[in-house]
Amino acid sequence: MIPPTIPTLIARAAEHPFLGEYLAMGHGEHSDIALARFDGHELASSYEPIFDISVHSLAQSLTSGAEGADRFGDELGFQAVTQRLDAPPFDVFDPFDRIADDQQLVVLDRMSRALHAINFFGAQRHGLLFLRVHERLLKSVKYDHGRHFSTVLVSFGLNPSRVVIELPAAAVAHKTFLGYLTTSYQRYGFKVAGNLSNAGQILSVSETARLDFIKMDAGIALRDATVKPLVGYASRLRIPLIFNRVVDEAQFVALQQYDVRFVQGPLFNAHYHDRAV
Repeated sequence: MIPPTIPTLIARAAEHPFLGEYLAMGHGEHSDIALARFDGHELASSYEPIFDISVHSLAQSLTSGAEGADRFGDELGFQAVTQRLDAPPFDVFDPFDRIADDQQLVVLDRMSRALHAINFFGAQRHGLLFLRVHERLLKSVKYDHGRHFSTVLVSFGLNPSRVVIELPAAAVAHKTFLGYLTTSYQRYGFKVAGNLSNAGQILSVSETARLDFIKMDAGIALRDATVKPLVGYASRLRIPLIFNRVVDEAQFVALQQYDVRFVQGPLFNAHYHDRAV
């Protein structure tokens, strides 16, 4: 089966009763990517790499310059970032705080997820696609979380199992809610990641909320000296732990002392030079 291209996926989106209103192929120098139009802005996709540093020596790659970007290691996947077309790479466009209406929030979220999926799968990227979910959206949608997006992906010929829905720390803090959300998204074929606001939150993760990934801010974990216990507890849970927001080589070197496997953050973005697809 031939993988769908971005133009093919946009053609399918044009026939969708909702997405056709917002998504289209780009223009000029951006004619090979999908764009979304929302609230007077043209929105595009950037992708932050998440590296498995147990496979290759990422530390050596960091000193090799932009031309060595492909030698960083094996990518577990990429986290999608919504940005304005005219903004610098990885300059996040976050209009959620400006939207008071919950239904409009749902529209923006569904449009953004579809945009990122089209640009990701249509460009034949490998690995997993990580998509953040806003806390307010989780409260706006009362039940069957993941059903709509799964239906869209399947209708486009795309596989939900390559998509990781990333839950905010506020959702992870509530054990019962976390269990419900995780079960719901996984029922519709997605993988689920949970963000921790602090190391203690990992105690909310259990067999009742069987996350596929856990994410933790590297700076906070290093500051609080909780990297080692986090790595140990996640290992006992058998859930991969990703340290994100790694900002410099000093943080990266410190993380390596504790057998950290997965990393993500501005340090790697700067070297990866991966402009909005």
